[in-house]
Amino acid sequence: MNRIILWAITAALAGFLFGFDTVVISGADTKLQELWHTSDAFHGAVVMAMALWGTVAGAIFGGIPTNKLGRKKTLIWIGILFLVSAIGSSLANDPWTFAFFRFLGGLGIGASTIAAPAYVSEISPAKDRGRLVSLYQFNIVLGILMAFLSNYLLRDAGENAWRWMIGIMAFPAFFYTIIVFTIPESPRWLVSQSRFSEAELVLKKIDSDAKIDDLIQEMNYGNENRDEKKETIFLKKYRFPLMLAFLIAFFNQFSGINAFLYYAPRIFAEAGLEESAALMSSVGIGITNLVFTLIGVFLIDVLGRKVLMYIGSIGYIISLGLVSVAFFLKWQGIQVPIFLFLFIASHAIGQGAVIWVFISEIFPNHLRASGQAFGSSTHWVLAAIIPSAIPFLFSTIGAGVVFLIFTIMMVFQLIFVIFMMPETKGKSLEELQSTIFKQD
Repeated sequence: MNRIILWAITAALAGFLFGFDTVVISGADTKLQELWHTSDAFHGAVVMAMALWGTVAGAIFGGIPTNKLGRKKTLIWIGILFLVSAIGSSLANDPWTFAFFRFLGGLGIGASTIAAPAYVSEISPAKDRGRLVSLYQFNIVLGILMAFLSNYLLRDAGENAWRWMIGIMAFPAFFYTIIVFTIPESPRWLVSQSRFSEAELVLKKIDSDAKIDDLIQEMNYGNENRDEKKETIFLKKYRFPLMLAFLIAFFNQFSGINAFLYYAPRIFAEAGLEESAALMSSVGIGITNLVFTLIGVFLIDVLGRKVLMYIGSIGYIISLGLVSVAFFLKWQGIQVPIFLFLFIASHAIGQGAVIWVFISEIFPNHLRASGQAFGSSTHWVLAAIIPSAIPFLFSTIGAGVVFLIFTIMMVFQLIFVIFMMPETKGKSLEELQSTIFKQD
């Protein structure tokens, strides 16, 4: 089991780079707009959101290398993309070059949301799968915290402080690229490629009593008459898991989480906080996110995915509703940060802990990467559109209306959890394969 935990942590470190890359741009937000004299629309859609558009591309096409090259090789290439992105964007002298290298980092993020959860779910025993896959989310929020903290510490590093803020990510990216060479390939992927002897070697490292024939039999459960190579996730019998992946990703972004993380200092400034206080509040958000993600990781295999989504949905509705009221009534000072701390806690223990675990569980083995690519691309298309619109929306309809829309969407998420979302706790991937969708 110790080996499994070590491999899971190593693969999940892709999440650290994901979180760091996503949030580190927030510290350079206003500085880059002033430096390059860009409009709100251009700054939001190109400078700030280009990494997110790269993430969309990485999510859409990341299933291809994850299936063809394998989980491990894909994770190695993800580390390389992050490394090149960090160095290139920190040295950029114009918005288009900056956007290009941020796009490369986005490719790494999108692909990591497929390859890392798929890898961890495939090496994990059913009883621990939720916690182990949640390590990916834990690393995301750890990366977010480190990015907020790094931005705060580097805020006075001179005229080029933004270059240090973004370029420092090259160090964890290099470290990750090296250590991911030490993990073995997923035994389930090796079996899917008919590389049975290699799969058996890995399987013996996971469990000395495990037999490769048992794994082969499990993976073929219910599939005897199916030509897997001709199947896609868009077949009628996979409509339900496809709908589940779409809706959980859709509601994840319509909570406003990425919009908030990208623009946390700007949102705190809108609430009346000075720049230093806004940056410090952002660090507090990162700490809150980390603490409640740890709680979610601990509870996900105890209470289950669905209960955590109940808790998170109710917390979303309360916190976002209060933020909206605060902006409408022009409350100044500490109220808005407190409400947003409640918002981030609700996200961390609910959607944050559940989404990547849930999407990695609901598709059959031979379509897992494709199903995750669909759910991940839905997530990231919205994650690109919504944050890129925030500067424009704040300056037109106002922050109060924006947060009211997010509140209403979370009411719909609660309805989804009550009436549609199945519980996946404690079941093997093959058991879920036979229960979530209808077999022919």
